[in-house]
Amino acid sequence: MRGSSTGNGLSLGLFEHPLALLTAAPAAVVIVAAIADRFALPAKVWRGSRPVRSPAATAVDFAAWIAVVLLVYALFFAISWRPLYALAGSLSTFIIFTLISRAKFQFIREPLVFSDVALAFLVLRHKEMFYATWLNVAFWVVALGYVFGASALFMIFEEPILPGVAQELAIAAVLVAAAAPGLLLFLSGIRQPLAGLSAALIGKDDIKTLTVRLGTSAALLYGFLAWLGRREAPRLRPAASSLSGAAAPVDAAGKGDMPLLVVWQSESFMDMRHFGVKLALPNLDRLRRRAVEWGRMSSVFEGGYTLRTEFSVISGLPPEALGPDASYPYLRAAAYSEIAWPNRLRKAGWNTHFLHPYDRRFFSRDRALPLLGFEAMTMLDGFEHDPRHQGPYVSDMTLSERLLDLCRGDGSKGQFLFAASVENHGPWRPSPRGGGEPLDIYLAILQRSDAALGFLADELDRLDRPVWLAFYGDHAPILKSFADPFPDPRTDYVIVPMARAAEGAAPQPSPVEKAPWELIADMVRHAGLRGPLADAGGAR
Repeated sequence: MRGSSTGNGLSLGLFEHPLALLTAAPAAVVIVAAIADRFALPAKVWRGSRPVRSPAATAVDFAAWIAVVLLVYALFFAISWRPLYALAGSLSTFIIFTLISRAKFQFIREPLVFSDVALAFLVLRHKEMFYATWLNVAFWVVALGYVFGASALFMIFEEPILPGVAQELAIAAVLVAAAAPGLLLFLSGIRQPLAGLSAALIGKDDIKTLTVRLGTSAALLYGFLAWLGRREAPRLRPAASSLSGAAAPVDAAGKGDMPLLVVWQSESFMDMRHFGVKLALPNLDRLRRRAVEWGRMSSVFEGGYTLRTEFSVISGLPPEALGPDASYPYLRAAAYSEIAWPNRLRKAGWNTHFLHPYDRRFFSRDRALPLLGFEAMTMLDGFEHDPRHQGPYVSDMTLSERLLDLCRGDGSKGQFLFAASVENHGPWRPSPRGGGEPLDIYLAILQRSDAALGFLADELDRLDRPVWLAFYGDHAPILKSFADPFPDPRTDYVIVPMARAAEGAAPQPSPVEKAPWELIADMVRHAGLRGPLADAGGAR
């Protein structure tokens, strides 16, 4: 093998023993990667998430982990034939992913999951939304300078270690061998068994446990491989598979007008009085007094990932029913089309409409929501909004006014309207939305959300048809100056009969805790829709 001196004549004894170097470099990667993985989570969380594993299971985990480590090293070596470059590139990869995972956990209490890679372009496009304004020009100058600068230095000062004969053949063979695992994923006969093995390796462990078992990078790769596999979506119980009975609901007065169902998902809405904060939310209070159900809603995710709560409500499915899709269910929305509430209502003759005054491409809503049954969508491009003078996000009052424009039907067809607000999304910094400390800004917007809720309720009450309103907060706010972690991530909800639906309705005097995936099923049940809708909340 050749590799005893550098290209500019500098003699390095390190390169006089290429076989030893070829052995030592990947061994160093394994050792340092193992150390780095321990920093993906705080020590206390790491210890608390460490599962009890048999020696055989531990050996399988180690084999799966080291395979990923050596694969990454092989990729860097295959493109350079320089073991020190491959060492530096591999360690940079593992350390960067570990640091990102740790930073994410510190921010929202979850390490990296494979679907976060799909969010990378969203982060760059919406830095404010992801609290990533630090991704500025200076950051990219430093980052790209490190990547290309360090690579150039290795290319200049480290001689490639090449065989003495048939070098072209050796280079091609190593490139093919390093790229083969990725290329083979395009073959279904290999992809599916590999996805099955990855799913078996992951089991039912959550991402924190997987990060402890497999390390950040291996947990990402095997999570992705498991997601690649074909998977049958949960099916409705036979009794709930058809919604033909939804075509003839009867309200309390025995009239045949079709109901209007309105679901309002309020961004970061949390009744802070649960935590001793002095606050007036008069409209939420009066709706609680009228509600057939109200109380706290369990959290799908503590302080973000609105799409997870949103999908759980729309689909009626708990996260554990989604398997690898749970972290980003909109990536494979078509698999859940038949079970989603909007699609089932649409097939029963209802109008279905989704409103959200933000970029329609965000979280792939533009592709996912029509697949889930929304026949129409009103997104940011349907609002006139100037962030320079009106703040970064469209106000809840503006959204409620647009929502009411869609509620003027004559009742000849059922309507299902889902509105997802965005005004109270962080970060809470001085802007046209208000000034002061983050908590003060959040509370001020919270009261504006309450005012918008009251305006919406008053107008819905004036309609001459049965109306049902479900209102809930999608997740707790990320207010680290107030509490970190949030003392109780459960949000608040109400299900309220309005207009003609309120005639004869019996309010619920006591709070009832609810899961997001139960909300629409209970709303439908209270609305008295006849036929299979009465027990349409279950899946198997």
